[in-house]
Amino acid sequence: MAGPAIHFRGDPPLRRACAAWQGWLGAERRASEHTLDGYGRDLATFLDFLTEHLGREPGLAALAGLRAADFRAFLARRGAEGAGRSSLARTMSGLRSFFRYLDRNGLARNAALAAVRAPRPPRTVPKPLGADDALAALVVAGEIQTQPWQGARDMALFTLLYGCGLRLGEALALSRAQAPRGDAMTITGKGRKQRLVPVLPAVVEAVASYLAQCPHHLGPKDPLFVGARGKRLNAGVVQRQMRRLRARLGLPDSATPHALRHSFATHLLAGGGDLRTIQELLGHASLSTTQRYTEVDAAAMGRVYDSAHPRAKAKA
Repeated sequence: MAGPAIHFRGDPPLRRACAAWQGWLGAERRASEHTLDGYGRDLATFLDFLTEHLGREPGLAALAGLRAADFRAFLARRGAEGAGRSSLARTMSGLRSFFRYLDRNGLARNAALAAVRAPRPPRTVPKPLGADDALAALVVAGEIQTQPWQGARDMALFTLLYGCGLRLGEALALSRAQAPRGDAMTITGKGRKQRLVPVLPAVVEAVASYLAQCPHHLGPKDPLFVGARGKRLNAGVVQRQMRRLRARLGLPDSATPHALRHSFATHLLAGGGDLRTIQELLGHASLSTTQRYTEVDAAAMGRVYDSAHPRAKAKA
């Protein structure tokens, strides 16, 4: 569901260009709603800054005349307001996309932005759950709800995340007709790209058990995972249940629904899966994103060595 409309400061031609750019991102680039919202809000923040910075609402001519120092002043303001490197990197990515769109459509050209280096986002290593903790989370997810059908729903959802490596948004976007019933299912991921993922019998059984207990009789186009009132399950409800799971099992704060996806990839890699196959299963556009899991695996091997190898013990 799309959020509220974003207000862009500027004269009418600039506001029309902003709306056209967003439409192009959605229709041609197939950007997700999350990306559209993030890029749109970043651009709106930039135009708000320019209104104050220039002393008037900007237009296309004003954007064409901006200097590198103007862009750097905006980044400095955002940093002073507490924006981290990841947020600033996304902001610059969105601004570059917008200015490229203006250039391609003959609306405005600005070469100064190319001279502004975007801050590099911090490189993070995924934090998966151990195999025992992941399996325990699936079981306990079905035990901490007061309504048995909701417990079956949570167990089915977490089993799907761990068993198929789905993003939470991908799982919550599924309809009843898309419920896993065979040995594979088609998932629509980021950029509306589709991928085929294998489905374990345990996943099929968990989802079938949930559907058999669900009191809401919905059609094939209705959501697969629903809340207490029969509407599409909210991600915030899932996050809250995961926090309850962490408290029950003594898991770290890094144990989130997305950590189940990390666990899927890491455990596949540890079991001998090759990176290219795991990349396809996860729907990563770049192999370098998938390669982060080799760092997790290497760190795990180092811990095993330190705890088990006689020479390592001798040095301790």
